[in-house]
Amino acid sequence: MTKPCETRLLPAHRPSSLDPNSLPFWQPLAPLRAERTNCVGSLPFQDIEKIACAFERSEWRTLHLQIGDAELFLAKDADARPPSAAAAPVTTKSGTSNQPERAPVRPAAKAKPEDTAPAEIPDGWSVVTAQSLGTFYRASKPGAPVFVEIGQAVTPESELCLIEVMKLFTTMRAGISGTVRHIYGRDGDLVEVGQPLFVIEPDA
Repeated sequence: MTKPCETRLLPAHRPSSLDPNSLPFWQPLAPLRAERTNCVGSLPFQDIEKIACAFERSEWRTLHLQIGDAELFLAKDADARPPSAAAAPVTTKSGTSNQPERAPVRPAAKAKPEDTAPAEIPDGWSVVTAQSLGTFYRASKPGAPVFVEIGQAVTPESELCLIEVMKLFTTMRAGISGTVRHIYGRDGDLVEVGQPLFVIEPDA
């Protein structure tokens, strides 16, 4: 059975009035706080570090990611707390809770202009959005040709991009026959569910 644990990345602190060798101190790994519950041996630290770096480059303030029994919470605000840190609801003898069920916590949406489909997209054109949270890749590997370019004709089975999270890659397909008219996603970006990635003009 996996034992719960908690990992925190906090600013380093060295008491100025004491011998620096007399007390332990911690050097921060990144300029943000991180908490992780449920230690999972199959979750490599380098994957966590990769997600943390992508989160740091983003405009999100918090990120709550849960894959199986692995849970990761990242925050840029010192007073932010993961959902599990909130007080648990009191259960009555009948087994019902005195608090309403909480909705799943989702990452804050990014506010970059390029992440939003423009209002002037003609009727009938298709906007392909991210189906999962992860890192956006336009090619199968570094140095390989991109899957599609603007102006390229596609079929329903045409591969548009890959979305990777924790070494798992999801292939995004066009879903319709048409022509790629706009590409919002930038290679290496951290994208969220529902974020516009491509605009396709369907065949007549």
